[in-house]
Amino acid sequence: MKINVICVGEMREMPLRELLSRYAARIPHYMPFEITVIPDIKAGRNLTADLQKQREGEAILSRIASGDFVMLLDERGKEMTSREFAVFIDKKASTLSRNLVFVIGGPYGFSQAVYDRADRMLGLSRMTFTHEMARVLAVEQIYRAMTILRGEPYHHD
Repeated sequence: MKINVICVGEMREMPLRELLSRYAARIPHYMPFEITVIPDIKAGRNLTADLQKQREGEAILSRIASGDFVMLLDERGKEMTSREFAVFIDKKASTLSRNLVFVIGGPYGFSQAVYDRADRMLGLSRMTFTHEMARVLAVEQIYRAMTILRGEPYHHD
């Protein structure tokens, strides 16, 4: 199994980019991992929020294979503790023949087609974060899950 994080838009904040790179570089030690960035679809005068979500959704769906398990990071998703998240990843690693795909949408969220394709939704918090911060938090939690599963001293209860 490989973990793929699909996200919309390039990161502009250098400190967050550096932090993301730090955690993303650690994960392949445990499991195949990649981050796929969908280029920003700029909202112009002729592009409504719904049309922007639709275009982003098409780009997201084009990068998901039929057997992938897709988990959307969504404010309405189920929240988990870090240990519960680690157990979730461990179960998927032993049962999935394809990829575990986490998707972080654009500024307006996901199109209905992306919601329809999702297998599950994960909430990072009931609070709202920028997409850049959500990306860092998600990747750090994937790294944390790997260390929990290996019994390494990174996570403290």
